[in-house]
Amino acid sequence: MKDQQHLEILEDELKPLFNSIGKAMDTILEEGISEYPIIVVHQNAVELGVDILGLDQATPKWRISASTLEEFVAKQLIQSDKVDDFKSVYKDPDMYLCMFIIDDMFAKFIFKRRR
Repeated sequence: MKDQQHLEILEDELKPLFNSIGKAMDTILEEGISEYPIIVVHQNAVELGVDILGLDQATPKWRISASTLEEFVAKQLIQSDKVDDFKSVYKDPDMYLCMFIIDDMFAKFIFKRRR
């Protein structure tokens, strides 16, 4: 399966979670934790972010964690010399959900328009 097809299937599976993802991003922004919230969507336990939806609350397959650009840099998932590059592609969090999806086929950032 090509990456784009796989990504479309993932987005359909995650659609019921977009409201919860948006609320988590809003909380990070409103509390001044970061200007760059990142929602980590994963199938297996990862040491990244704070769990906001476990398997029992979400879909049978996905866990959701709230993280930030700062944590990604601290854990060296984004190199410090690439922070400005990341910020330049980061989309307005009032209009887009920033998600880092980790599954068995890839790990990838996506920006999905809020509905």
